[in-house]
Amino acid sequence: MLVGVISDTHDNLPLIDKVVQKLNKDKVELVLHAGDYVSPFVPPRFKSLKAKLIGVYGNNCAERYMLRKRFEDIGAELKGFFAEINIDGLKIALLHGHEKELLNSIINSGAYNVVIHGHTHKAEVRTVNKTLIINPGEVCGYLSGEYTYALFNIEKFDVKIVQLDH
Repeated sequence: MLVGVISDTHDNLPLIDKVVQKLNKDKVELVLHAGDYVSPFVPPRFKSLKAKLIGVYGNNCAERYMLRKRFEDIGAELKGFFAEINIDGLKIALLHGHEKELLNSIINSGAYNVVIHGHTHKAEVRTVNKTLIINPGEVCGYLSGEYTYALFNIEKFDVKIVQLDH
């Protein structure tokens, strides 16, 4: 299974449209969004996504009720501030990561095979003990000037950071 991993879209509608097109072209089966959509007008931009979408809130998501409703309207799931996802026995923790102590506790707990987070706007793939940590960077490009997402191949347990053309 190929999983698209995105974060920190921050209302950048043209780049959201672009990442949805790329994820469809990549033929991902699932997209995990680590938060910071920001406004309720963002979720409809994911309607053309051909994969299932699961997301969590970020620290800049103030209109949580409307965000959740808009995600439900397009058939996507917005789980709250944390989601535990099981794929073929692989335990994945999904959170934004703005609470650093919490993020580090989850990573260091060893309870998850994979921890996906965003918040730093910096793409990074690393391993702590036996836990794979994926930060796809930022789709919006506002802080780093990089427009990135990640492709996670579950079977190969391999992650590729992908640059978006902007």
